[in-house]
Amino acid sequence: MTIAQSTLLTERLQVEPVDPKWAAAMLAFQLKNRDHFTQWDPSPSQLFYSEPYWSARFKLRMRDWQEGRGAAYILFLKDQPEQIIGSISLSNLVRGVLQAATLGYAIDSDHQGHGLMREALEAVLAFAFEVLQLHRIQANYQPHNQRSAGLLARLGFSIEGQAKQYLYLNGAWRDHVLTSLTNQHFNLANLPV
Repeated sequence: MTIAQSTLLTERLQVEPVDPKWAAAMLAFQLKNRDHFTQWDPSPSQLFYSEPYWSARFKLRMRDWQEGRGAAYILFLKDQPEQIIGSISLSNLVRGVLQAATLGYAIDSDHQGHGLMREALEAVLAFAFEVLQLHRIQANYQPHNQRSAGLLARLGFSIEGQAKQYLYLNGAWRDHVLTSLTNQHFNLANLPV
């Protein structure tokens, strides 16, 4: 991919591409939010809660970027540039006739309800549509996750349906609401090389 993945700045946030140098900070973020994320995430192995795991994972996400398969970011408050407060990923990036990616995100429990994730997602979605020239971003959430439902609706995502027993999370198959947002200014002629 010839596009540079760079820091995205918002009013209150630095949205940084992942880098192994942030492995310890991500481990601290995950440990702090372990209980908070339990209901939404797969049951992690003990290795998940180690610095080597996050260093290796960030290296893989950097390779995904280099090979055009995705983009991963971590979020910092501008006045606290050492403490991760969230993450955003564009995964399963597909070109060809689809031109789409799947959106994932997480925010520290202490920072919910302040509009920070919306602010960060607006920057990442603008990058996805204006720079990466994607046509479609998909995002899915569990039906009882009202925070995600509201956030995605405020960002303009449309509900497309429901997938029964979609993902195995926290010990059971979980239903998910399927949503998407399309790029109204998509132009095939503008696709990156």
